[in-house]
This record gives sequence, C-alpha cells and structure tokens, in this order.
Amino acid sequence: MINRSVLVGRLTRDVDLRYTANGTAVATFTIAVNRQFTNANGDRDADFINCVIWRKAAENFSNFTHKGSLVGIDGRIQTRNYENQQGQRVYVTEVVVDNFALLEPKSANNNHPSQSNNNIPNPSQSNGGNNNPANNSAASPSEDPFADNTQSIDISDDDLPF
Repeated sequence: MINRSVLVGRLTRDVDLRYTANGTAVATFTIAVNRQFTNANGDRDADFINCVIWRKAAENFSNFTHKGSLVGIDGRIQTRNYENQQGQRVYVTEVVVDNFALLEPKSANNNHPSQSNNNIPNPSQSNGGNNNPANNSAASPSEDPFADNTQSIDISDDDLPF
C-alpha cells in the first residue's frame, strides 16, 4: 500500500510552533494549493491543506518560513479523531510532513514584516553563502576554461563519460 502526498503551495499563515509536555517540537500550518483547472468565472480555486511536522524539522520549518512562503512538502496523509469539550467526536485529516523544500530565494523572504530575525542563514546556501564563483578569490577568469564562450571547445567522443 502507498500513502504519499507531495504538495507545492503557499503558507496561509505563519507556522504555529509548539512543544509537547516532554519537549518535542511540533508545528502546524496550512498551505494553499491551486487546482489545475479554472472555475466558471475563469479563476483558479485552491485547496487549503492542514499539515503537521515534528521535531527538529518543525523548528527549522518555523524559522525559515512565514505567511506566503512557497514551499514543497512530502509526507503522508493521516486521519485521527478525538472528543472535544462538548462531547462531540471531531475528525481531523492532515499531511504528516517527512521532508520539505523552500522554493523561493532568501531575498523573497526579507520583505516580510513578521520575520523576527533577518540574520538567519539560508539552509540552501553552503560555504557561508559564497556560492558565486565571481566572489571566490581562488578562481580567476584566466583559470576558467569556459570564461570566453566565443571559442568552440574541442571535445572528442572518447572524453565524454557516457
């Protein structure tokens, strides 16, 4: 049997991060996912899907996202039920997130007023955020064989790895 859900959408509100009695982090959020087709008015409707994420991933997700963030999530659909204070049975269906991806650059997140700490590093960047080879002092244009793209490169079929 297979129970997988892969979703791409925008957060409808800031992530609600809480901790259980034994200190385990749990975050809940809702993402809006546009439908593939348009309605009678020519507009796209959206589905609002409740999600939950646990432990360190919950803390990271909460720290690096905010309302409106475009995210990709991978998880499983789970249903549960409980009895509320009025004695009624309440059924909940949600996606339990296993993995997530931030689908916008950090610059798209800097303009959000509720972002409390703008010094949070982007987890998609490595080497202190120095991913631009032009900023790397070890590489000079004369060492880059692809710097002058006006000349053709002579490569034989034997040089190709496939």
